[in-house]
Amino acid sequence: MKRVVEVQLGVRSYPVTIAPGLLDDPAAIKATVTGRHALIVSNEVVAPLALERVRQALATHGLASVVLPDGEVQKSLASTDRLLTALAKMGASRDATLIALGGGVIGDLAGFAAALWMRGVPFVQIPTTLLAMVDSSVGGKTAVNLTQGKNLVGAFHQPRAVLIDPNLLATLPKRELRAGFAEVVKYGAIGDHAFFSWLEHHAEALLMLKSDSTVEAIERSVRHKAGVVARDEREDGERALLNFGHTFGHAIETLGEYHGLNHGEAVAVGMVLAAELSARIGMASSADLNRLNDLLVRLGLPTRIPPAYAAEKLLDAMRLDKKALSGQIRLILWRGIGHAEIVASVPEAKILETLRAGGAV
Repeated sequence: MKRVVEVQLGVRSYPVTIAPGLLDDPAAIKATVTGRHALIVSNEVVAPLALERVRQALATHGLASVVLPDGEVQKSLASTDRLLTALAKMGASRDATLIALGGGVIGDLAGFAAALWMRGVPFVQIPTTLLAMVDSSVGGKTAVNLTQGKNLVGAFHQPRAVLIDPNLLATLPKRELRAGFAEVVKYGAIGDHAFFSWLEHHAEALLMLKSDSTVEAIERSVRHKAGVVARDEREDGERALLNFGHTFGHAIETLGEYHGLNHGEAVAVGMVLAAELSARIGMASSADLNRLNDLLVRLGLPTRIPPAYAAEKLLDAMRLDKKALSGQIRLILWRGIGHAEIVASVPEAKILETLRAGGAV
């Protein structure tokens, strides 16, 4: 059941390979590393499950690994320094490759270090969470967080390849699996009504990790992301639509200091807030808002802001979001399922009303 999606970026094009059992194919892993050195970056949750398989596949290379604690707080400049120091200690040159073996935090961090080392070396994404498989591993966005906000320091740096083994999803805690469905739902919400309807009909199968449904959902999500990236690599236009729910969601994560809702959960709440705001300003009906809310709830995701989060503080965090332009909050809103658009002139009073409602539907 192997599927391959090509991210078309000219000389920087790369394949996204989706195949159950892919991590048990040493030749597929080895083919992605052509230089003398490889640094595997993972965390304490994933490493016991998968690190040794990657090590064995790359045994003929100069090899080192860094295993970080789990959690969003590791996506930091301090962790970046740790990776760069490891590259220096192993004598890595410009033909070194970084291997990101983990979820979105590891992928963003390893990619950012790869962008910095000697002004840019190759890296390979081996995502181990659903969220990373369908979103952060594809597209070349790499970044770390500051205490003031998410992803404020980063670079565009495309991977050499992405290897997705859906079998790894069976190792995820249920909460982590459910978080990934937020990004899957996003693709239907912003530009594919048929996919959204498909998700409504297959929600239970996806929660049970039925193989055919899981592979189909991953491939359709990756194809959507790859197409957008090919048309707008550096987020000058269409790619911004992929941030549907993220400006709200990042503010929620920031206020929780990355210990509250995880990224997928915050994005789920953020999408409902974006849909509700769209209804408040007359862009969309509440019927599609209700469908979005219902699907997210069926997939086990939250749709309301935690009660301790003050609306005014969330708005302050949204003003600092990197997607703001000239001090103006830029939001991705919609005209209903499958029809998202960039809106840069929403009155802050309407945003505040939406935040105070907390995601009410």
